[in-house]
Amino acid sequence: MIRFCFIFLLLMVYSFLGWCGEMIYCSIGQRRLCEKRGFLNGPLCPIYGHGALVVLLCLRGGCGNPVLTFLLGAVLTSIVEYITSYAMEKLFHMRWWDYSRYKFHLNGRVCLLNSTLFGLASVFLCHFANPPIAAWIASLIASGAGIPLAMILLVVYLADIVLSVRSAIRIGDRLAKLHMIHDELAEKLETLKAEATQTVHAKLEPLSERTDELAARLESAKAETQQKLRALYDRQDFFERRLLRSFPTLRSVHYPDALKKLREHLSALKK
Repeated sequence: MIRFCFIFLLLMVYSFLGWCGEMIYCSIGQRRLCEKRGFLNGPLCPIYGHGALVVLLCLRGGCGNPVLTFLLGAVLTSIVEYITSYAMEKLFHMRWWDYSRYKFHLNGRVCLLNSTLFGLASVFLCHFANPPIAAWIASLIASGAGIPLAMILLVVYLADIVLSVRSAIRIGDRLAKLHMIHDELAEKLETLKAEATQTVHAKLEPLSERTDELAARLESAKAETQQKLRALYDRQDFFERRLLRSFPTLRSVHYPDALKKLREHLSALKK
């Protein structure tokens, strides 16, 4: 229990510090305070926490040579990032980040720039940050406060994971429904176009009467589509919108156009 709480508190600390670093890095890049980052709703980026633990455990606290810590840390954290990107894409059918616009990337999942930064972070982690942080956590556990704190944080952490996964699944379902609504409208428009063409060529009835009927059916189809879209957009909750804002480069594997329309709707709401 003590070892579990110690490792879990390390995970929480480095997930929080990683989130802070992500916010600072993105805010500097955008030259303004960026939207909240990360998959979870709380101020945590677990990928940084897990990356830190992998480096600490695999390198046993760091290599004697900082250069070796840099190289191995860059490789280990890049593997963690690649596996996380692949797993999340397979699970939710969405690409949560994409480094294809950067030079020297691997399938858009990792890139040389980030790997270099992760390597430098690994040196700082192993040779400077972790010893005092680990000592502080050990003192918390020794004082009797560490285990209750870890249990409370674990409950909150798991609840946040469940809520965030639920939101990601809902976004995927919403994109599928949005795609289906637009497909239905396109189908109806094609049907009306075919009927109009047939009426013109066949001349079976007065063109003006047929045109009025087709125009009425067209307006009805558009109104029905708008009603379905409003109902779909109105059911989107705060957590789904937050998740979309947290990943500005998010791409849907199956419904890219639907995701674009969903983002356009969110942008219109902010105006």
